[in-house]
Amino acid sequence: MALPMARHVVGVRSVIFKQTVCNGLILKCNSSSQASKAKADNHPRRVFSGIQPTGIPHIGNYLGAITNWVKLQEDSQQDEVIFCVVDMHSITVPQQPNTLRQNIYDMVACLLASGIDPNKTILFQQSAVHQHAELAWLLGCITTMKRLNHLPQWKVKSAKKKEGVGVGLYTYPVLMAADILLYKATHVPVGDDQIQHIELAQDIARIFNHTYDTSFFPRPEYIFSEVKKVKSLRDPTSKMSKSDANPLSRIELTDTPEDVQKKLRKAVTDFTSAVTFDPETRPGVSNMINIHSALTGLSPLQVCEQTKGLETAQYKNILADLVNEKLAPIRDEILRLQAEKGYIEGILHTGAKKARTIAEKNYDKIKEIVGFS
Repeated sequence: MALPMARHVVGVRSVIFKQTVCNGLILKCNSSSQASKAKADNHPRRVFSGIQPTGIPHIGNYLGAITNWVKLQEDSQQDEVIFCVVDMHSITVPQQPNTLRQNIYDMVACLLASGIDPNKTILFQQSAVHQHAELAWLLGCITTMKRLNHLPQWKVKSAKKKEGVGVGLYTYPVLMAADILLYKATHVPVGDDQIQHIELAQDIARIFNHTYDTSFFPRPEYIFSEVKKVKSLRDPTSKMSKSDANPLSRIELTDTPEDVQKKLRKAVTDFTSAVTFDPETRPGVSNMINIHSALTGLSPLQVCEQTKGLETAQYKNILADLVNEKLAPIRDEILRLQAEKGYIEGILHTGAKKARTIAEKNYDKIKEIVGFS
């Protein structure tokens, strides 16, 4: 049975959102369709999110994503929390097998050291559950190229590549939708640069349900962190990134105290010596204040009050001490876990087994719905 495509395809739409703040996280909910919300309410609350194995996370990953995962894990309101190391997404760009393998271990070690508890969550490796790829193909058959062409990440990333661009880079948002919908996730913690990908997943769920006259897929809502995006230490107008060729641009979770001191000392600021918060005119200093705020729970204004009278150079030293204090136990645990590959493999094996149980059940039903079985 071929999937219907002509009449029911994913299109472009505008959405009105209302905002709810819960447990330090911002939950965006669609307020344009009460019927859609009613259907979603029939599904048990389940959180799903993934992270690419790009090596050791930097402090922006930690503050913007990982700490939020830990909060969600500890929230007793969640029925189930599933976190995935999305190694299939990582190969949209060339990867050395040995490096990728090590990066997967390192990412799991960092997640565990940061507080992710495999007894409270399902933590697994994406490629260990083959239904991700199978569902991505099925969903790709009801998604148009026109819809994917509207995603800004494709335009930006493809423009940077002078040679041919792989199909995977174009279609990975469909795989992302499959990651979410395979587990019938109702909530997805993401960064603001992933909003349109979640909206694509919402569209695909809606079209699938309409095409096959079912309410099988819930409408996944996205969850934001209140933590401001951490910027590059060398270019505070851009976000901190692992892909930046300059290692001074980021603080990694395994950096030594000396590394942290050096990177913050060399962080780009301006010619004003006072410590003031103004992201528009003083992005460098404001970026450091945001890091300070995220680590302590203080507001940027409170940070400025505490550091009143200090010069920027002095403040950099204070921030370096704070970062080292917060990251030291995490760094030590990462280094310990990196030497325990058997333990990490066991965590991934157990997590994959749990994830597979959910995935197999859901995909068997999907095959029945579309006529595969």
